[in-house]
Amino acid sequence: MPAMSFDVARARTAVARVVWLVCALFALILAAAALLGALDANTGNELVKFIGDTSDKIDLGFFDLDNPIKDFDTKVDGIEDTKTTLFNYGIAAVVWLVIGRVADRVIRP
Repeated sequence: MPAMSFDVARARTAVARVVWLVCALFALILAAAALLGALDANTGNELVKFIGDTSDKIDLGFFDLDNPIKDFDTKVDGIEDTKTTLFNYGIAAVVWLVIGRVADRVIRP
């Protein structure tokens, strides 16, 4: 295998950083959505709406709150929604971090 030029190595490093940052941003949005759900934030607020809508788009389809991986059924009203949100979005955030780290290792020279 021929040696990579310096420019190609720099470009791959830059792309790997961007991919990692995007995945970390997705994880941060999901963590923020889980926190806002746990705190029962005002859904009329535009920032809360934005984070909720964005988290619905980046939850990878497996961690969707409409059809969650784990749905908690407890006797106390409101608690099951908080647990379900924290569990599913928490795992989705960790998955995004793993995807980002693996992609970073694959792309980086």
